[in-house]
Amino acid sequence: MKLLFWFFIALNISAFGQDYQRVDAILTMYPDSFESPEKLSKFISRDFVSEEDKVRAIYTWIIQNIAYNPDEYKKFDYKFSNYRERNEKDEKLRNNIIQRTIKTGQAVCEGYAMLFERLCELQGIKNYLVRGDIKSNFSDIGRPFKRIHMWNVATIDGKPYLFDATWGAGKYNEKFIKDPTYFYYKTPPELFIKTHYPDMFEDAFLNNTITKEQFAAMPLIIKRELLPTDIESPTSGLLFEEEYYDEILFSIKNINPAKISYSYGDQVVPIKSVEREADRIKFNVPLIIGAKILLIYIDEKPTLGYKIN
Repeated sequence: MKLLFWFFIALNISAFGQDYQRVDAILTMYPDSFESPEKLSKFISRDFVSEEDKVRAIYTWIIQNIAYNPDEYKKFDYKFSNYRERNEKDEKLRNNIIQRTIKTGQAVCEGYAMLFERLCELQGIKNYLVRGDIKSNFSDIGRPFKRIHMWNVATIDGKPYLFDATWGAGKYNEKFIKDPTYFYYKTPPELFIKTHYPDMFEDAFLNNTITKEQFAAMPLIIKRELLPTDIESPTSGLLFEEEYYDEILFSIKNINPAKISYSYGDQVVPIKSVEREADRIKFNVPLIIGAKILLIYIDEKPTLGYKIN
């Protein structure tokens, strides 16, 4: 699906502390294309034993060798006259998408996710596809729910984990920029929910329910370690001018940066007065009438995004 997450900074190491050096080193010796997922799967079976290593190998090969290309949408349009025909065509379409993805090295989110799913199947690893919505741009704040993206759940040693190889492969903004990251490998649910909302909430793997409307209203939380619960004010990503006098009060927990600044456009303005407590910061941003977006920077990096009405 449309991949425009220009401000999400890629990490080129394992995001959550596990050592995968051996797996990643072996994957550097793999071919960059295969005739079929079965042939790639044979390499993985030869080199790895544990479910953890096999899933790591699957994710690594995909993010290193598949480029996002929106033109792939045009390759697989189809029509059907009844549900039986649809189901038959769905399976044929799935197989065609997988074959094209692995042979050409190009895909949209369906190609990434279906190839990940098929490789897991071939390794006997329980997994399934998830459709849902994403939040990656200012225009996503406040809009109705859309099923516009696809990602994966895979079970490793009896526990389900979240994966998004599409976002793990790089960035797309008019062209694909390869920038592999493992942030979207076994992403903790409380971080994944900032940008991904599943069609069925049970696939979020969260204890506390977040509705589609709540997800839509959230600000863009760009700093990867920052949780939605860390944002105490404003909690809504939609700011209405009539609700503020001349300043917007911000309160953020579990953060103590050296520098804070903001931008309503191109110019970044430092904030000189910051109230610091043991586990939170508070500061005010002057309201500019007529502005459409507000971006908060923490230590000179984009951290929070708001849309102004």
